[in-house]
Amino acid sequence: MKNVPLVGCLLVFAGSFLPLVHIPLVGNWGYWKLDHTMAIMVWSVSSVALASIIFNKVKLTRILAIILLFLFVITLFAIKAKSLNFFSFIPFKGLQNTMAGIVKLSWGWLFEFSGALLMLLAKNNKTENQNL
Repeated sequence: MKNVPLVGCLLVFAGSFLPLVHIPLVGNWGYWKLDHTMAIMVWSVSSVALASIIFNKVKLTRILAIILLFLFVITLFAIKAKSLNFFSFIPFKGLQNTMAGIVKLSWGWLFEFSGALLMLLAKNNKTENQNL
């Protein structure tokens, strides 16, 4: 049935509101605080994925899951680059890397990646389609 990709899509939606990055003295940041554009892109792709799950378009759901995984990987690289750039005022390269290392990924990424993987790896149930 389409319960597994639906749960995956809901995990992606929920994961975008959970803490994705922990910055000491600043706190936890979700997608909206990280980057508004990436948050809107993830929510848009997730919304289209939800529609494709409802209308039982398995190929489109898998393509959108791959796009979501790609967006998550881009976001992870952007977080690393932004943290290195944020501490660029420090004149010593080793100290810059140490200070950028205090920016830690949080547990919200587990929801994001597991949701997209559930959407990607869900089986197409042929017997269910024949009963409709």
